Amino acid sequence: MIARVDGQVVLVADAIPGERVQARIERVGKGVAYAQTLSVDKPSGDRRHPFADPLCGGCAYSHIAYPRQLEIKSKVIADAFKRIGRLELPAAAAVAGSPEDGYRMRARLHVRGHRLGFFRENSHDLCDARATRQLLPATSDALDRLMAAMRSLGLDAVREIELSENVDASERVVFLDAAAVVDDSTLARLADTDGLTGLGSVFGAYGSPYVTDSLTIGESVLRLRRHVQAFFQGNRHLIGDLVAHVANHVPIGSAVLDLYAGVGLFSVATAVARGARVVAVEGDAYAADDLHANAAAAGGQITTVRGAVETVATDVLATSGRAAGRPAVETIIVDPPRTGMSPAAVDNVLKLAAPRLLYVSCDVATLARDARRLVDHGYAIDRVDAFDLFPNTPHVETVVVFVRT
Repeated sequence: MIARVDGQVVLVADAIPGERVQARIERVGKGVAYAQTLSVDKPSGDRRHPFADPLCGGCAYSHIAYPRQLEIKSKVIADAFKRIGRLELPAAAAVAGSPEDGYRMRARLHVRGHRLGFFRENSHDLCDARATRQLLPATSDALDRLMAAMRSLGLDAVREIELSENVDASERVVFLDAAAVVDDSTLARLADTDGLTGLGSVFGAYGSPYVTDSLTIGESVLRLRRHVQAFFQGNRHLIGDLVAHVANHVPIGSAVLDLYAGVGLFSVATAVARGARVVAVEGDAYAADDLHANAAAAGGQITTVRGAVETVATDVLATSGRAAGRPAVETIIVDPPRTGMSPAAVDNVLKLAAPRLLYVSCDVATLARDARRLVDHGYAIDRVDAFDLFPNTPHVETVVVFVRT
């Protein structure tokens, strides 16, 4: 939360707007100081007792009543667009809420000694992942059994564990990042851990390295496979609503270009549920393989292009999407990483001059920056919606519909 003391901007952890607190400044950066709340002199009516260590990863807003979290995130979106993008939103962004417990389908956990957990903010100190309630209890149980097996085998080379499970948690795969060689027999025994359907490492895979999701969008059912190391939206409670929202803003039967397509979440949804002709671009090796497989299974309406968004020529994209008497690209969907779109990627998008652009973002600051450039080159913001894929954190997933003026 932002405070100002004698003109100095101070970012205060463990506070709520409107409160009066005593806080200690712990470090000073370029133009801003960072402080930790020590005591609350005038508490907000929305303050609650945090259910876990507020400094544990994923818990920074755990002291705030959940409805207030959604209000704050809506204001954060508006502020970023006004302050960074110099843009006024057509209306306040409605933020769809999520159940706070067991929402995460993907997580990266750290191993130090024989302990497993998340990092505390701005440190490499471990904290208990189970207490944060981000993972399902059954998931935490499976991870505890995996750690017990590693201890019994004397394995201390693993430093990170990537976890991926499907929406209903019927499939659960881990990828072990080890600092030294782990032999086949050890990996095979770890793969037998109750609650895991697969285990992978750079030294080999045991069981399947994939999980498969089934999502219902309207009357359509989407099936998507994804590798444990492929990016995928992480909130099991809201993923269906997010995909349906994006798909419903794609005109039926239109020509779609999906950039940063990942494993094909939006590509498959628009092809299957909206009858769109899709060109999907993805540069990550694991995600691109999944994208190709998911596109083939979707029935031939999706053309996949493996490569960075910046390096794929716009004439290739236009030719791939063209149909007789129709524009080459009618709708563009972009879902870039937290860093947003590069200048070259924005250039490619602008050259295509599509009538409609859907921007899905997990970072409102880079979204506002890119929105400014899009507006400067002929787009207008039609609507802004948000989905709280990351409860109890400052992060929010935002979807902006741009139309070409």
